[in-house]
Amino acid sequence: MRIVGGAMKTDTLFYRLFQRWPKLALELLGLEYRSESYRFGSEEIKQTAFRLDGLFTPIADNTEQPLIFVEVQYQPDNDFYDRLFSQITLYLRLHKPNYSWLALVIYPTRKTEKHANLAFKPFMDLPQLRRIYLEDYLDCAELTPPLELIRLIASQEQQAILLARKLAERRDVYGTDGLDFIETILVYKLPRLSREEIKTMLALNEIELKQTRFYQEIAEEERQEGERKGRQEGRQEGEQILLQRMLTRRFGELPELVKKRLQQATQDQLEQWSDRLLEASTLDAVFND
Repeated sequence: MRIVGGAMKTDTLFYRLFQRWPKLALELLGLEYRSESYRFGSEEIKQTAFRLDGLFTPIADNTEQPLIFVEVQYQPDNDFYDRLFSQITLYLRLHKPNYSWLALVIYPTRKTEKHANLAFKPFMDLPQLRRIYLEDYLDCAELTPPLELIRLIASQEQQAILLARKLAERRDVYGTDGLDFIETILVYKLPRLSREEIKTMLALNEIELKQTRFYQEIAEEERQEGERKGRQEGRQEGEQILLQRMLTRRFGELPELVKKRLQQATQDQLEQWSDRLLEASTLDAVFND
């Protein structure tokens, strides 16, 4: 899957959705298999620079279920199909799976798609190649819950906000997992909004918000960041106290201006002044920047 320029990294968004909701890909392909019968992940083809970022592998030994290669392509790329079919055929040659296969390519619009180069044009007529254009889902009615998420991804900013609110109201349909998907999509589409603004937008109460994976992930990140800052601030305060004691022993009682400067110093400044202290003959020589 290709990384998209701009704030919304759509390949990562789809990867997360496919991991948590494999039914999404099966519905796009019109397949009736159970979502728990597939495992989604990425796989590197050894001895090459190829990586299959989206691969659904049947869990049970059911030869009727196909391997599903997934690519999300948001940027025009004249070599895309050359690369895609090369990856697929090389994977099939190396692994020799006992399954048939399908290739699911997701485009935002038909204008994004580029024709395959001459040598790979015959592959375009293969029935295994399935192309999905997200623009087709913008005006669809009566979509299933997973496909409603597709429409949310495809929608523009204002439409996405209105649609997300409507989906969030259907808590009985989506549950906590669904709220997590909706929230995650908004985070990708609207990166300038804070978590509190998204909570207000979706009319989520504090209990519901704390149940979503996104909230839990952010809370864990904030906890780790708080611990890191706490350790850093503690270490910096210790260095500041130590430097003040060394300066006092070397030059006597320090002026209040120097003490204030030590208290406001950055980590880099403290280290620089500590180095200067070794050779400085006067207090001014330590702080002369």
